[in-house]
Amino acid sequence: MSTGTETSSTSPLDWLKWLAVVLLVGAGVVGNWYFQDQSLLYRVLALIVLAVAAVAVAGQTTSGRSAWQLMKDARAEIRRVVWPKREETVQTTGIVLLLVIIFGLLLWLLDTLLGWFVSAVIG
Repeated sequence: MSTGTETSSTSPLDWLKWLAVVLLVGAGVVGNWYFQDQSLLYRVLALIVLAVAAVAVAGQTTSGRSAWQLMKDARAEIRRVVWPKREETVQTTGIVLLLVIIFGLLLWLLDTLLGWFVSAVIG
């Protein structure tokens, strides 16, 4: 996680890069439609290549770099998490299941009693 002050200055050519991303995605959509009679494998491979190119171009923008930094920071945070051991997970899951069953039975009993009460009042 960054602790310093970050300045977010937009590159003057960011709009051109985003235009290229839109054109790459559009080329993928139109190309997939235009070449619909071709093999699915070739179309999927072409779409993967266009998607990688679009992500690479988007990664060169200011927003793309900040998104990449956010993903790196999130990954670092996930590595710091202390995950529970298997035994703790099994115990917690068991407690949750037991409580769900108990509260389900209580709600069923309450619903049954209220149903009988309403039937007795209404007739």
